Amino acid sequence: LILPDRDVPTVSRLPDYQEKVAEAVAYIEKMIPVKPFAGVLTGTGLGNSVQSLAISVSLPYENIPYFPISTVQSHIGKFLAGRMANRPVIVMQGRFHLYEGYSPLDVTFPIRVMQALGIKMLFVTNAAGGLNPAFKPGDIMIIQDHINLTGANPLVGPNHDDWGERFPDMTDAYDKDLIALAENAGREAKIPLRKGVYAGLLGPSLGSCRLFDDTGGHCCRTRPD
Repeated sequence: LILPDRDVPTVSRLPDYQEKVAEAVAYIEKMIPVKPFAGVLTGTGLGNSVQSLAISVSLPYENIPYFPISTVQSHIGKFLAGRMANRPVIVMQGRFHLYEGYSPLDVTFPIRVMQALGIKMLFVTNAAGGLNPAFKPGDIMIIQDHINLTGANPLVGPNHDDWGERFPDMTDAYDKDLIALAENAGREAKIPLRKGVYAGLLGPSLGSCRLFDDTGGHCCRTRPD
């Protein structure tokens, strides 16, 4: 791990979470030219997979008010804005994990910021270990559902009704129409795609992944959000 070179107050210890989100949003809105249509959150080893993004703005995380700082070496730590397929998109190069010492509210702070910036959809990538014996290293899996095995939930605590329901319906957390579009894109590009259930662990140890095969998971990883 690479530790931050300054003391950053974690969001969960601040008095007004919504106010801090609003402050971060106000800072970003001054920097980006247009309201983003979609957000992309890249995971381990995938921070450089943004070649199709025409970058107009690049903001280090440490410059954004109250933003956590990536301490994992492969997470670049930049907030990018630009155009992809001629649509305004924001991309986060790297994210945050509970095992870094961040709370669930800290980890999901950027998601709240992107939501407030106006994104209509969010694409999250990660590098995970396969549990399904039919999977091979390098396979791309579309997540259909997840199993939260971290023992933590970012929705615990006071609920802000303007952000969402107290008890959100998780049966369609992963949009079926977007999954169908991804499958069609894979067929057109002749890229085989898997589908499965993502088992999220606290981490950073991953040695016991096999134990969770019986839960119905097809891949596992330290769950960030």
